[in-house]
Amino acid sequence: MSDFGDIVERLAGVIESRRGGDPAASWSARLLADPTLAAKKLAEEALETALAAGHNDRAAVIAESADLIYHWLVVLAAAEVSLAEVARVLESRQGQSGVAEKAGRPG
Repeated sequence: MSDFGDIVERLAGVIESRRGGDPAASWSARLLADPTLAAKKLAEEALETALAAGHNDRAAVIAESADLIYHWLVVLAAAEVSLAEVARVLESRQGQSGVAEKAGRPG
């Protein structure tokens, strides 16, 4: 099995390659051209993943998680945010409790 990180990076590259493409021919190009639609799809997939988890539907959690990750990657690309930037924030949070980390956030 391929490494999850490698798969995500490859998918992010495919999404980026669709930037400026024909929205009629590519779902990724359509989402990149319409960040509001991309954000709505991300929210929809997050809800579907949460509902699947709440119903203890393992197969649906897997499938919906794949959809969620794809749409998350599109939103990142549309916002011109790299996986490396997200990774740096995750890395900076390692070793501290979630409660402490959240309490230390501004606002």
